[in-house]
Amino acid sequence: MTNQDIKRILKISSLSILFIFIVVYAFFNAKNLILGVKIKNVKIERRTGDEINIIKMTGNAKNAKTLTLNGRNISINQDGNFDETILLLPGYNTLDIKAEDKFGYKDEKNYQLIGK
Repeated sequence: MTNQDIKRILKISSLSILFIFIVVYAFFNAKNLILGVKIKNVKIERRTGDEINIIKMTGNAKNAKTLTLNGRNISINQDGNFDETILLLPGYNTLDIKAEDKFGYKDEKNYQLIGK
């Protein structure tokens, strides 16, 4: 092997490593956009006392453009967190959370609760 062959191999391998690094870095930063919106960490807490049919729902819908609860838009902050207080009717209640991102990807969660 000549000195020129070694330089050529080093040049090709360093450019290959740089290209792989750029691809991995780009995917790591764009993974939330590529994978779409996900509704997660939803917590439903029932209040105690006289207001037994009032619940508080919190969660996260990162990268969501719109978020609806039973067809009604609810607000989300810049990190995708939401916080909503809901009054349950006596008997069977359903809560449908739907999120959509700017590319049209959707996620939906359904919860069934019983009000007293």
